[in-house]
Amino acid sequence: MAYDLSDYVDHDLFWRKVEPAENGCWVWTAGKYPNGYGHVHIRTGFKRYRDAGAHRIAWALVHGSVPADGLVIDHLCRNRACVNPAHMEAVPQRENVLRGDSPAVARERWRSQTHCKRGHSLTDSENVYIIPTTGSRQCKACRRITAIQRGERRA
Repeated sequence: MAYDLSDYVDHDLFWRKVEPAENGCWVWTAGKYPNGYGHVHIRTGFKRYRDAGAHRIAWALVHGSVPADGLVIDHLCRNRACVNPAHMEAVPQRENVLRGDSPAVARERWRSQTHCKRGHSLTDSENVYIIPTTGSRQCKACRRITAIQRGERRA
């Protein structure tokens, strides 16, 4: 549900907690969640409060509301404390995850690789060694090069 946060946020107070950085990020200088995202405590009524991400508030102040249902804010700059709306894009959750650097995403990228770091094919089954204990792929040509460099003998 998209909603307007401007009724609940003091714009001047909010922007005073932002400090521009040389890289173009607008860094949130007030409270942060443990994961690094800026944190805002908003009074929404008598004895009623709501916590929100500072980047979501910045987005709402510039765009008039938070992103539509099904969309989340992706930090294009990868700085979780950044509240610069120019560094953000509203995308589906899956897109946001795939753009990230979590271990699951790294595994997915690794599985889709067609060549090793030295340029050898990983689609040719003759050149791929599967580690029995983990199921990980290794390039046989690179394994040979590494063995020669270590002085080992490997077929």
